[in-house]
Formats: sequence, C-alpha cells, structure tokens
Amino acid sequence: MDNITKKVKEEIERGWIGPDTSCPYHPCHFIGQDCTFCFCPFYPCNDEDLGRNIRSKRGTDIWECTYCLFMHRQEVGRFVMSEIKRMNITEPKDPRMIGIREETKARFYKKGRAIMVLGATSDAGKSITAAALCRILHKKGYLVSPFKSQNMSLNSKVTRKGSEIAMIQTLQSKAAGLRNPDEFMNTILLKPKGDTVSQVIVEGEPYGDFTVKDYYGKFVPGPAVDIVRRNIEFLKRHYDIVVMEGAGSPAEINIYDKDIANIGAAKIAGAPCILVVNVEWGGAFAYAVGTVKLMPEKDRGMIKGIILNNIRGDISRMAPGAEELEKILGVPVIGMIPHIRLELPLEDSESLRGMKSKGNGSIVISVIRLPRISNFTDIDPLYMEDTTVRFVTEPEELEGTDAVIIPGTKNTIEDLHWIREKGFDKALEDLRGKVPILGICGGYQMMGRSLEDPDGIENTYKGTVAGLGFFDNVTRWEGRDKKTAQAEGKFIKTGEKVTGFETHVGISEVKEEPLFIIERFSGDEKEGSCREDEMLFGTYLHGVLEKRSFRRFFLSHTKGGKAVLSAYEPRDYDDLIEENLERLACAFESSMDVGRLMKILEEGL
Repeated sequence: MDNITKKVKEEIERGWIGPDTSCPYHPCHFIGQDCTFCFCPFYPCNDEDLGRNIRSKRGTDIWECTYCLFMHRQEVGRFVMSEIKRMNITEPKDPRMIGIREETKARFYKKGRAIMVLGATSDAGKSITAAALCRILHKKGYLVSPFKSQNMSLNSKVTRKGSEIAMIQTLQSKAAGLRNPDEFMNTILLKPKGDTVSQVIVEGEPYGDFTVKDYYGKFVPGPAVDIVRRNIEFLKRHYDIVVMEGAGSPAEINIYDKDIANIGAAKIAGAPCILVVNVEWGGAFAYAVGTVKLMPEKDRGMIKGIILNNIRGDISRMAPGAEELEKILGVPVIGMIPHIRLELPLEDSESLRGMKSKGNGSIVISVIRLPRISNFTDIDPLYMEDTTVRFVTEPEELEGTDAVIIPGTKNTIEDLHWIREKGFDKALEDLRGKVPILGICGGYQMMGRSLEDPDGIENTYKGTVAGLGFFDNVTRWEGRDKKTAQAEGKFIKTGEKVTGFETHVGISEVKEEPLFIIERFSGDEKEGSCREDEMLFGTYLHGVLEKRSFRRFFLSHTKGGKAVLSAYEPRDYDDLIEENLERLACAFESSMDVGRLMKILEEGL
C-alpha cells in the first residue's frame, strides 16, 4: 500500500500525460487508453462497480481492480488530474480525494449495454460479424467487450491469469482494441472428448465432464444460468458495450427452453438481437423467415435487424428480396455484406471439413488431421510464407512433403492409436531425418518414448502405451490439475523472442536438448525438445509459430527452404491479423446502416 501511495504521488507531480506511447507496455489495457495513472489514486475505492474483494493466500481480503478500466479513460484521467491540480493536492491520502472520486464517478460512470449477434445457421458468419462490430464500435470511442456464453470448440487460448477461453473471443477482443481478453468473455467452453462427452470449462477453469443428457438435464437448468448472468453483469459494469455472439441457431426448437447461448442469454443481458444469414449457402430468405417464425411469438420482437452476409457478385440483386423480407418479418435489413477475402483464424475444426489443402507455395507442409485435433490455428502463421499446407488423413498423402506437423489433440492416446491403425507411425519413421517433423502439445507427447495414463484422467484409454520414440521423453497423467499459462521467452538457437501458451494435463519428463527458455517469476525454465541433426522438434507451446524466429527456423530445414524464405519479408502474425481485422471492419462499415445499428443499441429492448 505504501508503494502504491509513493507511485501515485509521483504521478501527481508529473501531471496529466494522456496515452503514453513511449511506454514499452503501451497499450497495456486498450488502444487509446489514458496512462496518467498507472497506479490508481483512489485505491482501494471499495466500489463494487469497479472492483471486488478477493481472498489472499493468507486468508485476508484484498481489493482487486485488475479488470477496472475506468481510470484509463482519457476524459477520466484528464478530469481527475485537473481537479487534483485545481485543489493543489500533493498527497494521495488527502481527504479531498474522496470528493474527487465521487464527482468523477457521477460524471463519467455509466453501466454498459449489450447487443447480440445471432445466426440463422451454424457458419452464418456470427463470429466475424461480432468481430466487425467490436472494431466499428471501438473506433467510435466506446470501450467494447466480446462475449459468448457457451462455445463448443477445441481451439482455445489462455488469458493473462491462466484461464482458458475460446480462441474466437480472443480474436474479437483484439478487434475491440483490448490487450487482455479475460475469462468473463467466454463463460462456458465445451471441449469434446469423444462422441458424447465434453469437458466443461467454466470461467476459464475445468468444471467437469458431461454427457449431452447431463449437460442439458443438470448443468444448464442448475448452475449455468447464474454463471451466465454474473458474467454478463460483470462485463456491463466495466464496458460501454458488450457484443454478444450466439451459438448455432436461435430456433433449435428441441432445446429452446434450455437455451443459454442465444435468446436465453440475450434476455439476461437485455440485448437487442441482430440475425446474420449466410447468402452463399442459398435459401437465405427462407433461413431468415424460418428462423424468426420458429421462435415463440413473444420472443420474435427481440430480432431488431437482419444482416445478409457473404454475398458474391452484384449486391444490388439482393435488394428486392431484402425489401420483401422486411415486409414479411417487419424487421429491417441493416446490412448486405460482400464476400470478403480474409486471413483470420477459423473458429473450430468443423471449418476444416472437406479442406484438403491451403495455399500454393513451394514448401509443402503436411498437417496430420487427427480425429480429435485441437488448436489447429497453431498452423495459421505458416500461410504467411511460401507454403502449401496439406491436411492429411492417410499415410500415402505424405508423399512429396517437405515437412510434417503433428498438432494438438484433446485425447492424445486415442489419437496415437489412430496414427498406428492408419500406418502413420511407419510413414513418419521413414521420413525421420529427411524432413523436419514438429509436434505441438499432444503431438509432442506422441513423439516421446511412452505415455502413461493409468487412471484415464485425460484419455478414454487407461494404461501405458509406447510413443513414436522420436524423443526419449515419458509423459504421465498423474493428476487432474491442468497447466494453463501464457509463456514468453527466447528461442535458444537465435536468442530471439518467442511467445505462446500452454494448456495440457500430462507432464513430460524431458531428456532432450530444449528448444526454448521461458521466463517465469520463479526463474527461467527450459521447454521443448530438439534433435536438430534428425530435424525433430517438439513443444507444448501453442502459438509458437506466430513469431517469425522459430517459424523460419523450422521452415529453413526443408529442402531449399532457406532460398525460398530469403525472397519473403519476415513478419509477425499479429500484424497480419490486425490488417485483416481493419479490412473486415471497413467492409462492414461501408455495407451496413451503422446509424440504424446505433439506434438499435440505444433503444435496447
């Protein structure tokens, strides 16, 4: 506390500075933030609209305001500092600071609103529409947060606090100009473990394994509604606008009364809804009318606008149908969005269905399409290079490949059995030393000497199985504690920066030369395995290919790779994502009635 007081005193002496772009951490919260008070002059304010009490390891209450962005609004930082200077306050503990705090909140604090993006079908474009709205609203000066109450995906990322949320909410968070997505933005994450069982992650932490029957019969009518409500309320206390994304269709009549992902969540938030329809699928007007008409009459009025999405060719040809649609439903069509070519991460593995390859580059990379593949967006940065990425399901498809990636999986041992049944183990052994092979997370575990899960903690198979034997590592599942953590460090071979995140249960006993040095509070930590003479590489780090250092090192081991790479300007993946998010938002902004959107937001329900 004394240290905070000292820092605030230094800030008062310095005066108002606004956004500090010279700071190496800028922006640490959101683009355009006010950096005048890095340490809040009102701490601890004990205002539950802005923070909360948490329990320390010593069993005492601590006021936490990690998620409070209020003091970083430019109008707030400027006003607070001007009042401090006007009153000639030099000490943070001056009693007059209480009056400034009360006046500041009265002037500038307002609880946020919500709007929901629904889809007439799966893959209607809900995710990119929500991302576009996040960016459009952020550029208008609002503090915006994405939110999805329930997401089923094996593509996840880890937050600053080690919580696990769906990848797409981290992308939407980036679109909203936020530096740190948090667990509140994806309340419930379902990670399929088999055909009928999913791991349920609540607020970023494993909650339990549920069958479909138990999930809808026990979890949803039990704790789920309260979980969704408290997270929506939390976000509305901290952000101006919450852009909510639905899941699947809002008119699933078989589970409508148990829905917490679409209309159910919208009711909790008091959110008007926008219905998105994918025109490319055909039957767009029928999908729109059918979706609204299948909803109970009392709920149809929640649909306040329709967006016709992904239109190829002449958009004007859709206008007559849009006018008729408005007459039938009494709902305005607020946007007709053209097909947009984007390089953004796909939401889940269903997006890979039917995709055999991507790109037309000279370096051919084969990604083994595991039945339970997870975090497949790890490979997306490879598209920035001169590559052709194949998704292979048969060993014969490895012929002519220049590199192989064994990706992550939700069930390592089951997918290792599949690899053996298919004959990939023999094919990979034949390629050993001839082409670079990279294993990520579950794929890395498979490359070891053995895998031991005697109690079936994470795998449906119980027992010990031999790995592929590329590394002399042993992976054991001895407890249910899941390691979820962001990671930052350096690539040992070059000393360049690497970033990524871990999310796994099994722990590997590593007896190989490491790939990375990860910086931890407890000290530097070796990570990964490397046998460069055999071109074998393995790591637990998801996202490690996003930084160019390791990505280019891996590709340089391919035949002619160094020459090919020399013709391409190396870039970080984050830069590509930012460019595409901006292009997405511009396309939406120029193709929809933004004024009507803002009116829908203002009027609410």
